[in-house]
Amino acid sequence: MKYKKIVLAGGNGYLGGVLAEYYRPFTEEIIILSRSKASRVGNIKTIHWDAKTSGEWEGYLEEADMLINLCGKNVNCRYTLKNRKEIIDSRVIPTQLLGKAIEKLAVPPKLWINVTSATIYRHAEDYPQDEETGEIGYGFSVDVCRKWEDTFFQTDTPLTRKVALRMGIVLGSTDGVFPRLLNLVKFGLGGKQGDGQQYISWIHEQDAAKCTEWLMSNQEINGIINCTAPEPVKNTDLMASLRKYYGISFGLASPTWLLEIGALMIGTETELILKSRWVIPTRLLAHQYKFIFPTLEYAMKDILSVKV
Repeated sequence: MKYKKIVLAGGNGYLGGVLAEYYRPFTEEIIILSRSKASRVGNIKTIHWDAKTSGEWEGYLEEADMLINLCGKNVNCRYTLKNRKEIIDSRVIPTQLLGKAIEKLAVPPKLWINVTSATIYRHAEDYPQDEETGEIGYGFSVDVCRKWEDTFFQTDTPLTRKVALRMGIVLGSTDGVFPRLLNLVKFGLGGKQGDGQQYISWIHEQDAAKCTEWLMSNQEINGIINCTAPEPVKNTDLMASLRKYYGISFGLASPTWLLEIGALMIGTETELILKSRWVIPTRLLAHQYKFIFPTLEYAMKDILSVKV
């Protein structure tokens, strides 16, 4: 087996499942730190933690090849004061906790990846944002990302390399954004959202997983990495492509006013749909990372080849 141990903090969600399945064939042990009860399935072991206090779980970080922190309350909700606090605390507190745990270890993880978000950049329709020249935006979601990354980089882990992985919208067949967009298409609602000019910076789930392995191999890389495909697309093109490859020619558009009503009814925020995230992975490309799915066409054909 290639790796001895990989730890996924908060790894019981969609992306955690993708990562666990990706590493399962060639890793001796995968540890998932979760609020769920302890269990074991093959080489995947779930360890209970509350993401707030130290405990026996800290020992499982010892001698890990990599720690990936996926903790965070889902932002698909209304930004009430209560939800805002929970969204921030669910990211900042586990990050601080993991940093303190690493400080105690004789042999800490070689690499610590904090999966943050590409939404930290401003709304951009004029030119793309990257790690070197990208401009940080404003508003609640950006504030969350800034506090999250500041906490991460302030932790003292001299023996552990750190990467903040600014993840784009992850596309896959089982969960996340793609199945929800596909449902809109199936019901004839797969037109553009808003004016359709907002950019979508996406990443296929297999590239999201492969990128973490690539970071383990490229030991000279640390700091901030944009984890997005090299060809972002506009919302109108994304929906048109989905209709095309699914085989439905027509899709009703959703104007902004209708999205506002719909978001209020289902308890979410229109920012998640209307913000233009035009983000490119300059550092990955500069270091010759080879994408499995560099274009939306390839990604959609692959995802739709799996039963959804």
